[in-house]
Amino acid sequence: MTDLTELGIKAIRDGVAGGDFTAREVAEAFNANVAAANAQLNAFIVPTPEKALEAADKTDAKRAKGEDLGIMGGVPIGMKDLFATRGVQTTAASHILEGFVPQYESTVSQNLWNAGAGMLGKLNLDQFAMGSSNETSYFGNVVNPWRKAGGGNAAMSPGGSSGGSSSAVAARLAPAATGTDTGGSIRQPSAFAGITGIKPTYGRCSRWGVVAFASSLDQAGPMARDVTDCAIMLEAMAGFDPKDATSLDMPVPQWEAGLNADLAGKRIGIPREYRMEGTDQEILDSWERGKEWLRDAGAEIVDISLPHTKYALPAYYIIAPAEASSNLARYDGVRYGLRDLPDGAGLQDMYAATRAEGFGDEVKRRILIGTYVLSAGFYDAYYNQAQKVRALVARDFEQAWEHCDVILAPTTPTASFPLGSLSDDPLTMYLNDVFAVPASLAGLPAMSVPAGLNSDGLPLGLQIVGKPFDEQGVLNAGLAIEQRAMFSAKPERWWA
Repeated sequence: MTDLTELGIKAIRDGVAGGDFTAREVAEAFNANVAAANAQLNAFIVPTPEKALEAADKTDAKRAKGEDLGIMGGVPIGMKDLFATRGVQTTAASHILEGFVPQYESTVSQNLWNAGAGMLGKLNLDQFAMGSSNETSYFGNVVNPWRKAGGGNAAMSPGGSSGGSSSAVAARLAPAATGTDTGGSIRQPSAFAGITGIKPTYGRCSRWGVVAFASSLDQAGPMARDVTDCAIMLEAMAGFDPKDATSLDMPVPQWEAGLNADLAGKRIGIPREYRMEGTDQEILDSWERGKEWLRDAGAEIVDISLPHTKYALPAYYIIAPAEASSNLARYDGVRYGLRDLPDGAGLQDMYAATRAEGFGDEVKRRILIGTYVLSAGFYDAYYNQAQKVRALVARDFEQAWEHCDVILAPTTPTASFPLGSLSDDPLTMYLNDVFAVPASLAGLPAMSVPAGLNSDGLPLGLQIVGKPFDEQGVLNAGLAIEQRAMFSAKPERWWA
């Protein structure tokens, strides 16, 4: 029999529906991989093998009765531990929420269960989704299954914040996983791990039941083996939700059916401002290859300008921490989660002790920055200015769409780096998001597709950014790259 853990969403769904194998066989195979690898990769905070089997048995029972299995029927997935899951611990990788078991289900996860998916477990991440390397989790670092070629044994970063998701998919612990993207947290880890991930248009997937970081930026999306799998999973995740005031009240397109790698008549924009100092030459070389691949697919390559790009990252690191400082004020030790109550302490002492104990250093750093820029003396000087910059970044994209249909850029300025190598340099760490943040500020759909390996044998990603609501255009351009890159490399199985 085929190794079922080498199959992606479409192959599993179609195989289960066609009777080639059962959903239980699939779940058992992935459960075994999780059990064998998690001690070394630390991708899962809480494995839930029983949940995967329960969903699989439901799918097999439906098939026996001839009922519709759903577009994710028989597919077990990893769930980033930012999504509330009824009856299963949800922590956002933070000590302050350790032991919190929600009595409700996030809209996105419920949509996936309704579509026939099952849950292999809750995936590790940077604490409260704040990080680019998956080193800020209270539950320990996630390790990238990829290592440098030539016998290098250094543990590499899987990217962040969705590092548990990228590691699990790359290591065949899950055929796909949910991620969230605030400033690149789906795309950057996808690039680091050699997988595909898409952040849809802001509002396309409900934020209800997702632990908030920066509410005007957070957006859920799929991370999977290829473009087709991302299209299928996004179709299952998306949809209007009256419980989320920012949810798009629009029908969900049939993205899988609409996939088409023929880009004849399409114009691909190349932003001159993205050729930034400090970007690896091999990244720039892969960008050049990407242009040729899209030209070969029938597209016209045009130069465009996004003049406010250089201001996007500093604006993001004002707006996102400001929203985080507001959102995270709810973690006070009163209603749920950790409570640290020193002897003789009053209410303010309890707040201080709980937050000091419960939040990690990076979360504290961002809360302090956010509180500072929202304070009375600095609100206009920082926060309001950053919002104006955000509007200018969005306007740059609006003007660019007059000249092109989608934009091609690198996903990251470098390939993955060793864990610990940037821990003492938060500013350099923040620069990992330099190519991803502009699309987040503008709320645009954007995806990362594997583009090959560098000279160290590590994956590189190319990013496609599209017009609002045009996930189909992004997916189609991604498919054109995927077909020409023919990326089939996978990490050597050193962990089990």
